[in-house]
Amino acid sequence: MKKYILNSIVAATILFAASCKPEIETPAGTTAGNANFSKYIAVGNSLTSGFADGGLYLEGQQVAYPNLIAAKMATVGGGAFTSPFFTEAQSNGSGYLKLSALVNGSPTLTNVTDKLAYRDAAMHLAKYTGELQNLGIPGMRVDLAFAAPYGAANPYMERLLTDSQVGTVSYFQFIQGRNHTFFSLWLGNNDALGWATNGGVTTDATNVLTDKSTFALLYSNLVNALTAGGQKGVVGTIPDVTAIPYFNTVTVAALLNAAKAINPAAAAIYIQTSTGAPRIATAEDLIRLPFQSSGLFGVPNALGYPYGLDPRNPIANNWVLDKDEIVKVKDFVNSYNSSIKSLATSKGLAIADTYTYLNQVKAGIAIQGVNINSAFITGGAFSLDGVHLTPRGNAVIGNVFIDAINSTYVSTIPTIDISQYRGVKFPN
Repeated sequence: MKKYILNSIVAATILFAASCKPEIETPAGTTAGNANFSKYIAVGNSLTSGFADGGLYLEGQQVAYPNLIAAKMATVGGGAFTSPFFTEAQSNGSGYLKLSALVNGSPTLTNVTDKLAYRDAAMHLAKYTGELQNLGIPGMRVDLAFAAPYGAANPYMERLLTDSQVGTVSYFQFIQGRNHTFFSLWLGNNDALGWATNGGVTTDATNVLTDKSTFALLYSNLVNALTAGGQKGVVGTIPDVTAIPYFNTVTVAALLNAAKAINPAAAAIYIQTSTGAPRIATAEDLIRLPFQSSGLFGVPNALGYPYGLDPRNPIANNWVLDKDEIVKVKDFVNSYNSSIKSLATSKGLAIADTYTYLNQVKAGIAIQGVNINSAFITGGAFSLDGVHLTPRGNAVIGNVFIDAINSTYVSTIPTIDISQYRGVKFPN
């Protein structure tokens, strides 16, 4: 497997060997500024952990944005940075999606099923018991960070806990006592995203919209804990859920064109909303990415009405984030971000505004001479699940965090060369 970065501990070893002194020297022209990067920890969810392509696997872990940042921090006094990597023998971790074919723009995605890291039939992942500084847990939310039972329900957190901690230690407790000098905190995405990616339908604790005031209170508890010893850090804002390929690939227009190719009489796409009777879908309604492979579209029900093409058999509400639900989730995200920025400003923390930046990526942007956008598969930023980042996307976001850190703490952490990291891996 091609490696895109050196583990920061290896980088530190190389620098040590090249020096006659017992400490890593800071190269001329670089400085930590007003921050201390000697022990950096990263707090967050799947984006922090390196989750990509619908799974957590070694290559994704290795290019997670905190690892890329830590490697650059090493040039300004940063120390080793440890992550809960899967072994080479179990490098495919939880399994993930790969692009096995792309014919006339139509993708075929298949599940990788070899070299998995499950330790039993109950799908518990292989335990990791070593030193840990990348504390990203896929699925973690601000509200669930304070719920100890969630550690037993979430396999990605369960693998990092001892048997006695499972179900008794919350994520909030788990991240404490790390003796860190600097932190990044990018948490809260799932407090809105879970609801949105379930089509605005709440079925359990992972897809409810977190109450705005509850979010503000709990987020402040997280920041207060991370800064209790006077530590400095950087927080990330929550991206606009409508900026990701998950909601911008299967469009109403594309579905209607596909239907017309089979039946020229097809006139409209019909959806069921949460607020009333079925109606005709418009470009303001966003259809979830998995709908393209669901096999439901156009299939007649018992009465012969084709799915999604007749008001008597509309696309179910859970497949669509309709225009009213979009307004609602945007309102919650804006509220969350207001709380994040206000708290960070009061604490003097750096703010990586990923909300603004990923909206720029959605429109298309040239970064270091590389064109990148949020198109599914071809855009370069997002992986095959339409939500999480490619290695190149991680490099881009890593630079957003680095720029915020440098601006706030007068440091000169070098930026990441995004051209060294791939987008979606195409079939050979």
